Amino acid sequence: MTKTAKTVLFAEDEPLARDLLRDAIYAHPMLRLVGEAADGASALARIRQLRPEVVFMDIQMPEMTGLEVLRRLDYLPQIVFTTAYDQYAVTAFELHAVDYLLKPFTPARFADAVARLLDGPLHARDTLAGALAQAGGGPASGPARLERILVRDRGRIFPLAVGDIEYMKADSKYTVIAARGQSFLVRIGISELEVQLDPAHFIRVHRSALVNLDFVDSMRADDQSQLQIRMRDGSVVTASREASKLLRDMAI
Repeated sequence: MTKTAKTVLFAEDEPLARDLLRDAIYAHPMLRLVGEAADGASALARIRQLRPEVVFMDIQMPEMTGLEVLRRLDYLPQIVFTTAYDQYAVTAFELHAVDYLLKPFTPARFADAVARLLDGPLHARDTLAGALAQAGGGPASGPARLERILVRDRGRIFPLAVGDIEYMKADSKYTVIAARGQSFLVRIGISELEVQLDPAHFIRVHRSALVNLDFVDSMRADDQSQLQIRMRDGSVVTASREASKLLRDMAI
């Protein structure tokens, strides 16, 4: 019996990632693209209107997240989440996602996700185990730590290893990341990032600043007994009184 192509809609706010995902869907003979959206509100409206069989859903989008979109649907299409943040894997599979693609994904990884779609829903535990393995964790490893973040630089998007991040500063709803002698702006709050970082390396020194201790050059108290943290790139970050006390207590 010949299988018919599945109708597909994708939601992705990054223009480059949107182009790549569109091309991948068009190239697959068993997928038929019927719509796309660039933010959560549009995704919800388009899915309700078109009722596709399959949705490739980014998680972090303007207006509302992909998880919020899914919770508001009145039916359950086959969902493949696409995101740069591996901490959402458990939540995605609790919501019965068929697969979970960490960006940037390879053509082979995309083909594997489509194979899962065409074969029908997998056992949730098996699928979750695969996602955790891809994220570098395991069933008993506890909450996953961020290993990389997708950042944009002069029209290109690339994964930045968390270990390369020197410090972060809050900028309204965004976060400025300093790494490799450059600054990158990401659309995720500093508090949301903090809970996914290893506290042995990253310290919240102020309500609007996180520093990676591996990149601290020195610390010196000012007239108010607050530590002035000098980073290797020459930047200076002032620690709050509470953080200054914590850092002093950490000193041997």
